[in-house]
Amino acid sequence: MSTLTSSRTWLALKSHREQFAGARMTDLFAADANRFDKFSLQAGSLLLDYSKNLASAETMQLLMALARERQLGNEIQRLLTGDKINTSEDRAALHTALRGSAPVMVDGNDVMPEVKATLAQMREFCNGVRDGSIGGPGGRRFTDVINVGIGGSHLGPALATTALATYGKGGPRVHYVSNVDAGAVERLLEGLDPATTLAIVESKTFSTIETLTNATIVREWMGPSARAPGSNQLVAVTANVRLAGEFGVAPAHVFPCWDWVGGRYSLWSAMGLPVALGIGMDNFEALLHGAHEMDAHFRDAPFERSMPVILALLGIWYNDFFGAASHAILPYDESLALLPAHLQQLDMESSGKQLTRDGDAVDYDTGMIIWGATGTNAQHSFFQLLHQGTRLVPADFIAVCKPQHTNTKSHAILLANFLAQTAALMNGALKDGFPGNRPSNSILVQQLTPHTLGMLIALYEHKVFVQNTIWGINAFDQPGVELGKRLATSILPEVEAAGAVTAYDASTNGLVNFIKAHQTR
Repeated sequence: MSTLTSSRTWLALKSHREQFAGARMTDLFAADANRFDKFSLQAGSLLLDYSKNLASAETMQLLMALARERQLGNEIQRLLTGDKINTSEDRAALHTALRGSAPVMVDGNDVMPEVKATLAQMREFCNGVRDGSIGGPGGRRFTDVINVGIGGSHLGPALATTALATYGKGGPRVHYVSNVDAGAVERLLEGLDPATTLAIVESKTFSTIETLTNATIVREWMGPSARAPGSNQLVAVTANVRLAGEFGVAPAHVFPCWDWVGGRYSLWSAMGLPVALGIGMDNFEALLHGAHEMDAHFRDAPFERSMPVILALLGIWYNDFFGAASHAILPYDESLALLPAHLQQLDMESSGKQLTRDGDAVDYDTGMIIWGATGTNAQHSFFQLLHQGTRLVPADFIAVCKPQHTNTKSHAILLANFLAQTAALMNGALKDGFPGNRPSNSILVQQLTPHTLGMLIALYEHKVFVQNTIWGINAFDQPGVELGKRLATSILPEVEAAGAVTAYDASTNGLVNFIKAHQTR
């Protein structure tokens, strides 16, 4: 047994779990008229109701004890102060510094002057593009921005751009290209004018094959003007200025990123440039300030009143003691349609680990599968499984009190469905074959603004960090992502070359040879 599963608190939780064999949430509510007040809390403009869970006051006390036993308080301080908490890569994980202002030391140097200088560089460039003083060939105003990236340089920025689209008045339209499937980028380019399009190439190493392949297509579509002296059409966010220059990006248009910012936290860095271009730098900084407010809440709130800690511990309760294999993210606001995809990367790249930070194999489950879609669409697709399926699927329901539009009737219908679904999952209807007793959290956002979106995203970042701390795994590396990349690099010449392939396993050989036989070259 590991030190985690043999710990006194873990064993107490395992025993405590047996008390819930026949327990029903409805009985917990019946026994305590104040359950909502006791099992809800507010942080800034966000409200979390976690009363619809198979959890009692004793459950929460034991989970909090587990967090303290695993030295969570110390780990939070290490995260926020620049310790090299990313042990496998010997780096700090300082995405929180990107949205703060206090000095943060890394290897004896304060990183904040460089962070502030980058924000100033972003502001100058964004203001110039948005007011037309930085334009395309012949001084034509940029009407469109194409962001070329993948993973963290796509998912977070695309989420923020979509969620805050109503703040985009006066700015260029922002488009995202990530999949190396050329069909996607070619369909996008068909509707754009090269002379009024700005391209941002986002790659920390400037060697990511998917990104560079798409970026080359976009650059060639733009024509010679993109690489002409003084051109503003190509911009890069990278740590490799040399390769960006060889690609045709002027040094003044290269924005920095740092090795202490993980890919899935890129939104807060200059990788958020497309967001700033779309909604304006003031609104981008409001996004940062919202995330910083959640950072302060995470740092200062006692565990019993900490929104990220509570969400994380309930996730561990279901994952490790109920055997739940997946967790649904269900935003009841179309603006948040891309939130599940962003959280998939954030959570599953962080938590999909079999080895602890010390290199020991775990004897407990780590991350769950994260999935979801927006309500009410999701109600007409997979909610059947949530209500009557055989698997327990905890879910987070997210709704906005005041919408970004003015159609009050539609919003009332949306909120009624949000409220009804959480109640139905809990209460069920046994005579009709609905067992109920299905757990959910409800998160209410007063109004979706740059500030509250920043809080919401940071909430989930810290939730994942708490879970990884308790499991003893490194939240900030992703070695499993690299294996497939290396293998793809070795297979690529075989796919492109003539003749049959025999160098791999029988399945891979057969698939490659079938592809070759049916391609039109």
